[in-house]
Amino acid sequence: MKLFVQVDGREFEVELSHVAGKRVMLIDGEPMEVDYRAADALGQVILMHAGKSYGISIEGTTHQVHATLAGHAYALHMEDERERAASLAAKAALGGGGPLEAVMPGIVVEVLVQEGQQVEAGQPILILEAMKMQNEILAVAPAVVASVHVKAGDTVPAGAVLVVLRGLES
Repeated sequence: MKLFVQVDGREFEVELSHVAGKRVMLIDGEPMEVDYRAADALGQVILMHAGKSYGISIEGTTHQVHATLAGHAYALHMEDERERAASLAAKAALGGGGPLEAVMPGIVVEVLVQEGQQVEAGQPILILEAMKMQNEILAVAPAVVASVHVKAGDTVPAGAVLVVLRGLES
């Protein structure tokens, strides 16, 4: 199974398989031998890798996951190949526009853009604090800020529309 996983803004291609009775994970094409077991029914997992074990707490939905490892919180967004193709097609149709949504509940720390402003791909749009970490929400393509739906200090749920971008005309 192939997944596209975003972890705190960085994207990885992850392929999961079984080889000779062992779980094997390819991350961006590099093999990583792993094993894992559920520790309980509450999302606690024990991950074994390179002779070490790690306790991970996992919460969220199939696509939006929040993982805590050794006191560090991580926001993950996952798509399989079919979902990835549909997502890329939708983004292409919007020309880099569309809504930017909160991937997890949090507090808006700072809004870095205003309506009508042109932004470049990778430009920070706002800063969202979630699980005691500040995350920059970035523009995925050149666009114009069509509307801003939040202000500094707002508490937002996962999936809330933060900003709407309008793709640039070719």
